[in-house]
Amino acid sequence: MTLSVFDIFKVGIGPSSSHTVGPMWAGHRFIQELRDKGIINSVASVRVGLYGSLALTGIGHGTDKACILGLAGLRPDTIDPDEADEIFERVKEQGILHFAGEHDVPFDYDTQMVFHMGESLPEHPNGMRIFASDASGIVVFYKTYLSVGGGFIKTADEMRDESGSSAKKAEGTGTGGKDPAAAAAAKGPVVPYPFRYAKDLLAYYHKYNISIQEVVYANEMVLHNCGKEAIDERLDAVWDVMESCVNRGMQQSGAMPVSGIKRRAAELHRALVAHPEAMLKDHFAILDWVALFAMAANEENACGGRVVTAPTNGAAGVIPAVISYYKRFVPGASQQGIREFMLTAGAIGMLYKLNASISGAEVGCQGEVGVACSMAAGGLTRVMGGTMMQVENAAEIGMEHHLGMTCDPIGGLVQVPCIERNSMGAIKAITASRLALRGDGTHTVSLDAVIETMYRTGMDIQAKYRETSLGGLAIYATNLAEC
Repeated sequence: MTLSVFDIFKVGIGPSSSHTVGPMWAGHRFIQELRDKGIINSVASVRVGLYGSLALTGIGHGTDKACILGLAGLRPDTIDPDEADEIFERVKEQGILHFAGEHDVPFDYDTQMVFHMGESLPEHPNGMRIFASDASGIVVFYKTYLSVGGGFIKTADEMRDESGSSAKKAEGTGTGGKDPAAAAAAKGPVVPYPFRYAKDLLAYYHKYNISIQEVVYANEMVLHNCGKEAIDERLDAVWDVMESCVNRGMQQSGAMPVSGIKRRAAELHRALVAHPEAMLKDHFAILDWVALFAMAANEENACGGRVVTAPTNGAAGVIPAVISYYKRFVPGASQQGIREFMLTAGAIGMLYKLNASISGAEVGCQGEVGVACSMAAGGLTRVMGGTMMQVENAAEIGMEHHLGMTCDPIGGLVQVPCIERNSMGAIKAITASRLALRGDGTHTVSLDAVIETMYRTGMDIQAKYRETSLGGLAIYATNLAEC
């Protein structure tokens, strides 16, 4: 698999990439498959079945809304978040779905949106099945989809094929496995610098003296058949969404949906702006700003706003917070620096996606906030002038100290403890970067080793601690009024 940085950074709506963005893409893909088969006009009804984590925490994550929006032909990267709520409520009230944006079909939410509580599909904890029937009630097409983290969707067949070929772990396409160029040629455009492991990136650096961002620039230009300027424009557009999310989050007040928990970012922002002299008296006050940036972005996500998977929605505040720190508080920060931060962080995110997981339902929050911290630490180290070895060291430190983190959202909502975890992840990313920059890049545990360890640790975590809301804080701190 050849990934793009724009696979890691995708625009969508909150509150969850696995539970909201992914299922919406699944619905959208389903209707495209019906079009390809030429049977879309014969569809008279649809039914959705949600399994595993998608069932257990689906309502809190807006999975039901996402499925309906996707089946209405809408996309998570272009839909207006306010319009999304209106469409969902209209379908529930009227019992009519404007299927594929083409024709109306009856849709009874209570019987055609089925939550299979306590039942999981064998391929992945985030599973869903969509059925399309004709006017006589005969199923004309159905498909099983898995939301595998970060808004990525695979069919059950694709997942089984991947498992059967041992593509994910045993037969990597990096320097330790099959030839990278041959593997890339078999699965898409032949990029100049194929990589799967951090050691591949280090090898390119030592052989060609080429940095991570230069590797990604070169690959992206081939993947998208364009020049560097076009890549920069896309990176700038992604950053604009991230920054807008932070800025909006710092202005919005009131309560978050379902839980009624008070939003805190706007009040914290007012307090910090009202007393700028605090920065002169308390050098740690800068961390209050970092926490604010992350909190603002994730409160927006929790409220269903427009966010960027980085690499997931649940962790969407970490990287915007650290880039905001870089932009506002680091002398010499520049737009090009932001681009190089994103390219470096994106490459690190690809390593986790290819060799482990970024799904909280599969490996816990270490695969979300932990990966975001690792990505941000590497990105910040690069723009602070760090060497390739220091970048790799920073990314390793960022993950090493998130190992074993559970995913246990109270009420199945991406609110508690998720929002504060983003703030902590951002601060830990800055700390990891500073530790790496104080060293010479020499360290005991490699990034590849910590990625492998994270994946195996995730497999060992009991299922109730992996985005099911059946364990941890989700059941031992269920009184939301105290949060």
